[in-house]
Amino acid sequence: MNETLKVLETRRSCRNFKPDMIKDEELQAILRAGTYAATGMGKQSPIIIAVTDKETRDALSKENKKIGGWGDESYDPFYGAPVILIVLARKDVMTYVYDGALVMGNLMNAAESLGVASIWIHRAKEEFESDFGKALLKKLGIEGEYEGIGHCALGYAAAPPKEAAPRKADYIYTI
Repeated sequence: MNETLKVLETRRSCRNFKPDMIKDEELQAILRAGTYAATGMGKQSPIIIAVTDKETRDALSKENKKIGGWGDESYDPFYGAPVILIVLARKDVMTYVYDGALVMGNLMNAAESLGVASIWIHRAKEEFESDFGKALLKKLGIEGEYEGIGHCALGYAAAPPKEAAPRKADYIYTI
C-alpha cells in the first residue's frame, strides 16, 4: 500500500502519552507539514503556536480543563502529551475554520508518519476568547482577530493504538 494512504488509514487519536519530549527534528517536520495545508484562495489564514515549555503547557491544560468544566485536579485534557500545537486562524478570511481544520489534519498525519502520536483537543476557540488566551497572544506579539481552531497534542504513545472501527456501510454514495 502507498505510504500516504497507510498513514491515513492507521492514524488514531492517542489518549495516553509518555512524558518524553519528542525530537526537535520531528517537531520541525510536523510544523512544516502544517504550513503546507491547503487554504482557501491560498490566503494561509492559520498560524501555529508550538508549546514545548512545560509551564505554559500546564497553564494551557488548566485553562482547557476550566472551560471543559472538569474539577478533578488530576485530570489532564491533553492526556500527558508534552507538546501542544495550537492552531488559530484569521477571522477576516472567509474560509478560516476550514483552513485551520486542514492544518490540524496535516499536523496529525505528519506526526503519524514519523511515529509520533497525536490527538485533536477542542476548546481552543474559548481559550483564545478569554483573557488567558488574549494575554498569550499579546505576549507572543500576535495581533489581529484570530479564532482558536484546535490543539494538536503530540508525544509518544504509552500504549499501542486500537484497531480502526469498521467503516459505516453508508459512508460513500456514487452517482
